[in-house]
Amino acid sequence: MSDSGLLIRVCGKVQGVGFRPFIWQLADRLQLRGEVCNDSAGVEIRLLQPVNLELFIEQLQRDCPPLARIDSISFNPFDWQTLPQNFTIADSRHSRMDTQVVPDAATCPECLKDITRPGDRRFGYAFTNCTHCGPRFTLIRAMPYDRPSTSMAEFTLCPHCQQEYQNPADRRFHAQPVACPQCGPQVSATLQNGDMLAQGDAALEYAVAALRAGKIVAIKGLGGFHLACDATQQNAVMRLRERKQRPSKPLAVMLPDIGWLAECSDESPPFALREMLESPAAPIVLATKSAMSPLCAAIAPELDEVGLMLPFTPLHHLLMQAVDTPLVMTSGNANGCAPVLTNAAALLQLDGIADMWLLHNRDIVQRADDSLLRVTPHGTEMLRRARGYVPDAFTLPDGFDAQPSLLALGGDLKNTFCLVRGDQAILSAHFGSLTRSDIAGQQQQAIEHFQHLYDCMPLAVARDAHPAYISHVQAESHGVRMIDVLHHHAHITACLAEHHWPLDGSKVIGLALDGLGYGIADDKTGALWGGECLQVDYLHCEHLGGLPAVALPGGDRAAREPWRNLLAQWQAFVPDWQTRPEAKVLQAYPWLPLSRAITAGINAPLASSCGRLFDAVAAALGCTPAQLSWEGEAACRLEALAQRAQGISHPVTMPLRHTPSGTFLDLATFWQQWLGWNATPAARAFAFHDALAQGFAALACYHAVRTGTRTVALGGGVLHNRLLRQLLHHYLAPLRVLMPQNVPAGDGGLALGQAVIACARLQFSSGFNNKDSHD
Repeated sequence: MSDSGLLIRVCGKVQGVGFRPFIWQLADRLQLRGEVCNDSAGVEIRLLQPVNLELFIEQLQRDCPPLARIDSISFNPFDWQTLPQNFTIADSRHSRMDTQVVPDAATCPECLKDITRPGDRRFGYAFTNCTHCGPRFTLIRAMPYDRPSTSMAEFTLCPHCQQEYQNPADRRFHAQPVACPQCGPQVSATLQNGDMLAQGDAALEYAVAALRAGKIVAIKGLGGFHLACDATQQNAVMRLRERKQRPSKPLAVMLPDIGWLAECSDESPPFALREMLESPAAPIVLATKSAMSPLCAAIAPELDEVGLMLPFTPLHHLLMQAVDTPLVMTSGNANGCAPVLTNAAALLQLDGIADMWLLHNRDIVQRADDSLLRVTPHGTEMLRRARGYVPDAFTLPDGFDAQPSLLALGGDLKNTFCLVRGDQAILSAHFGSLTRSDIAGQQQQAIEHFQHLYDCMPLAVARDAHPAYISHVQAESHGVRMIDVLHHHAHITACLAEHHWPLDGSKVIGLALDGLGYGIADDKTGALWGGECLQVDYLHCEHLGGLPAVALPGGDRAAREPWRNLLAQWQAFVPDWQTRPEAKVLQAYPWLPLSRAITAGINAPLASSCGRLFDAVAAALGCTPAQLSWEGEAACRLEALAQRAQGISHPVTMPLRHTPSGTFLDLATFWQQWLGWNATPAARAFAFHDALAQGFAALACYHAVRTGTRTVALGGGVLHNRLLRQLLHHYLAPLRVLMPQNVPAGDGGLALGQAVIACARLQFSSGFNNKDSHD
């Protein structure tokens, strides 16, 4: 016997988020008959002749679980072979993967109550979770998302957990990581030699005692390890810096609870900041430091911001409640090494850094660093996109057809990759510098994992056009069509894609401001860009001007020693610099042989780098060390100095200079005015930021008028300078401004930009050549 029915397919983030029990409860409430199940394409709902379908769909969309997101709902007729007598949850069906993997989510309020309520069977249990929270992406081995396909497979459910797991009315129904102290993972306190000190509650007590005593504890989390110490003890923090060989790079701090926010930051009002800290993603959020903060000075030396986060797993909640003081939570790795992911690697690599290890016996399948963002007057600004956000997919803008599978490899620094399938682009978590073979190995393993997870083998690979990039060479191993993309074109198109700029949209003016990237000179040979004004769409990139090219004395060393860039700037634009009183800044360095090398063009390639201009100004003001210990150190210190004088009036400008090859900012005029102005270092630091913003805004507006364009899109790592970002917003007011928000402005967003450029080229080309040239 058969009868007609309706098959409803729901696509989006609908697995591992309590979607099926939600449907079951909704159908029961509306007295519907049928079934719901997961498959590799999402969730299927089969109903028998629904008479109140509109109400069902309305409540389905309105009341879906907090971690779920519905991207599409489709309807098809369906014939029942056996009529259902009620509504049930059926077993998962396996087919081609077409759903989304859910990011890890911070502990929900209900689970937090469970672990802090005496008498609850999960009281004090560090791996408590439900369908509204807990690990997802970091423990998934395959899809569909079922327990046997996760790192929880080895933990057999006890009768109590099994009952919760099978009860659709329970919030732990089919929560794949569900566990309790009787059947789930366990915490252990361990010494470097592997000797176990204790398990469970006693292990946590060991860690608390060590942290209170100023010790350093390695803690295994969701997608990696942290190195933790008391953030209020200067000696403890300096010991961590010395052991990790991290002399000044800022350290993230975990607060025991949201009540500590007002003590550690000056954000006013803190509502947006608090909202981000308490979100399911639970990222690190940059906040202005409070002068009365209990955090020691060594947390973020010479900077005016501090990265704050809240506990995001039950283990962190239990630890922070017991310690009741802010803790440093920095990445668990030795200097220059990839973050460790296994207990054995942690014991080996962190020897000599940690005093004890707080471990557990659940495997980390995928690395996911802490995400990092900032709350601005113009919305959030993502600096590092990882835990809590990855692998959320971006829908391709209007006009992009369903795409053949494609992989974009990103850049060599702050690396991420991007997988395109259908109409979605899936950006990976942050990896870091591929110049480290162990980091490159983690990236390659993750690419293979994504391809397996999404059942997606790329038919083309997009890569940075720089022939010396590791990621450029990596593309050769895939044996498919390769598409070369200019670095700064990708920066701007990443911003366009984030803002859903359509494929057939008009060209925009792009301002790409960063350290260095591969560009094209007038004679069509390679060039080093970093401060560019472009006219861009997804298919085209025309260079209009920007910063003039200046020597990089010593090549790569110029990125680590700011004084080299100051010498190059003055030698290019300040003919009498040696006679000026400011020349004493360079007297401590071997400037004369380097000056001769610049003149002779020996190991001094030309580059129009905005990042190196920041380094030069920081060196002139003496607010940077001679040798940088982390990327962006000079620029961050310069910005912190400038914030002290924000808004002052000044006589410094960067006027436009028109040439046959483009329109450029006049740095000779800038340096003459800046050096001739007698003001405090803070005022001069602000004047530089303000003049640079005015100069680039004038450049963008000039070309917008000339080309009839009304939109400017921005990209590049320099855009993470919040003062410059704010000033550019102000001076670009005559235009529509697209600024990166949910995708990093720096190299962490390159892969998305490469992906949409490659998709556009594939859509407008015919056939598959082995290699596409760059723009």
